[in-house]
Amino acid sequence: MRTFVHTSHPSRVVFGSGRIGQLAEEVRRLGGGRVLLLSGPSLAKAAARVRDALGGLVVAEFDGAAMHTPVEVTERALAVVRQAGADCLVSVGGGSSTGLSKALAVRTGLPQVVVPTTYAGSEVTPVLGETHGGRKTTRSSAGILPETVVYDVDFTVSMPLALSVASAVNALAHAVEALYAEDANPVTDRQALAAVALIGRALPRLADDPADRDARSDLLEAAWLAGTCLAAVGMGLHHKLCHTLGGTFGLPHAQTHTVMLPHVMAYTAAAPAGEKAMKRIASALGVPDAAGGVYDLVASLGGPLSLRELGMAEEDLARAAALATATPYPHPRRPSADSLAGLLADAWHGRRPSPTTGRDATASQLAALRGQVVDSFAAAPDARARELLGGLVRHLHDFVAEHQLTHAEWDRAIDFLTLTGQTCDTQRQEFVLLSDTLGISSAVDVLAGARTPDTTPSAVLGPFYTEGPPETAHGQDISGGLPGTPLWVEATITDTAGEPVPGAIVDVWQSNEDGFYDVQLPDLDGPVLRGRLRTGPDGRLTFWSILPSAYPIPGDGPVGQLLTSTGRHLYRAPHLHFMITAPGHHRLVTQLFVAGGEHLDSDTVFGVKDALVVDFAPAHGPGPDGRALQGPWRRLEHTFRIAPTTH
Repeated sequence: MRTFVHTSHPSRVVFGSGRIGQLAEEVRRLGGGRVLLLSGPSLAKAAARVRDALGGLVVAEFDGAAMHTPVEVTERALAVVRQAGADCLVSVGGGSSTGLSKALAVRTGLPQVVVPTTYAGSEVTPVLGETHGGRKTTRSSAGILPETVVYDVDFTVSMPLALSVASAVNALAHAVEALYAEDANPVTDRQALAAVALIGRALPRLADDPADRDARSDLLEAAWLAGTCLAAVGMGLHHKLCHTLGGTFGLPHAQTHTVMLPHVMAYTAAAPAGEKAMKRIASALGVPDAAGGVYDLVASLGGPLSLRELGMAEEDLARAAALATATPYPHPRRPSADSLAGLLADAWHGRRPSPTTGRDATASQLAALRGQVVDSFAAAPDARARELLGGLVRHLHDFVAEHQLTHAEWDRAIDFLTLTGQTCDTQRQEFVLLSDTLGISSAVDVLAGARTPDTTPSAVLGPFYTEGPPETAHGQDISGGLPGTPLWVEATITDTAGEPVPGAIVDVWQSNEDGFYDVQLPDLDGPVLRGRLRTGPDGRLTFWSILPSAYPIPGDGPVGQLLTSTGRHLYRAPHLHFMITAPGHHRLVTQLFVAGGEHLDSDTVFGVKDALVVDFAPAHGPGPDGRALQGPWRRLEHTFRIAPTTH
């Protein structure tokens, strides 16, 4: 069982094209009226657009934001804040402008509105990294988190391709680390995988057309998702190395992330938790190996591949490794100075990461094989068939890989399936029984019920339905004289509006008091405890039977042997089967379970639903049709609702 704690950070996000027009309103919403506009030296045009959008709200500007948020720059900007009497901070730019805004906010308590021009993602995190004396340190607090982020796609369209690639891979790094973080949870997992997939699809489109607004929008959305992940979970080895390389050795932030990410991913894959995360990332990217796939993506886009080209001196690698291990961040694979030195050497030379273990190499081969099989169905003319076969192949191959299936185990599985087929005949469907006991029939049934929520819940068909049951008149007894507590059934069939459905065909079947169906009792003369009735003009039908009992599914076949060998019982809760068909309506297959019956909470085919557990009420005296009865009998009254085909 997975346990986790998830904290949502309360940032307001305004996303789309042209949203800069809402900027002044967002400032006023925070109570601001005197804005300090923050930007960097290369952001004059973007700053001008923000200035125009804010109008008279701007009382001062500071355009000296720098990489890694040097404390001395923050102190200069702080003086401007005080001199201008600013009551709100608006920053435009990438991580440098956002970092400066955060540094000022944590020192002054002023609200922030951030307008990102890159895919840094730090705008939605409560994390601040500052550089002082050649060391970069990070801290986190609620006062660091910007109150509002205005994601305007228009501000990213002119970003050069090289910077776009580096910035997007920076965002990708946030998502990657979120998947193996100590405090990862289902929410961040889904956000991270969505971000990975968006980046993997959008970057190649951007290379074809840097002005592709849809690709830009996808990357900006991915940056938001990835940054949100980073805000919710802790950072790992990748960020520690990049902070060390940037803060101590002055390497450019986004480009350093771009070079380092594939190598850290390969390093992480050597740990079990890391390997699992890399498989999920590879699947999201559609590549056999996550680390190699990211490296190839960067290479295909002309992004930086080595620390050497970023200006890192080879003789500084050992010092960088020592600094990164001095105060390490949590990570699936415990880092050492020696192992990180090797990682950094690969990154310095720009070597393509290769699978770190023989098992990883095998995983790459398996992923390639899986892709070939999926692709073999690409020409199937039916789109749904392609989708289902592709999904089936992927899940089966993943199962084989995840559990390291052996030849002997697979041979045993083939023998089991063969025997299952050999057990089937015209009166017994062992494959249906297998589907039932694995819960697959009930899972399909749940999906079917979700499509018609206003109807009586459906239930599994089971293996003992036979075509063409005997025609049965109203009031007739289908028990064939078999012993058991008499049961009077009065059913009404209506549509979802409550109107009676006349002429509906209702097949019913059940087991005897010992738990056997007629097809299991060769000595019986003809079908019993089953029949076909038709509703009258009022949508009603009636018949006699006997009270159903709990019973075991067949234990003499491969399915029964499977359950017995794994410690599961064979019993079904007592129930009565119904199959209802009517022109212009969806077919309903369902069961009614005896309230208070055995195994309601452990039905071996997982077929019990609360709405289908009903009273089979005790009664005495003559039956509703005047039938003379000795001793107690039961009475079942129930209304079934079926959906029109136009529902």
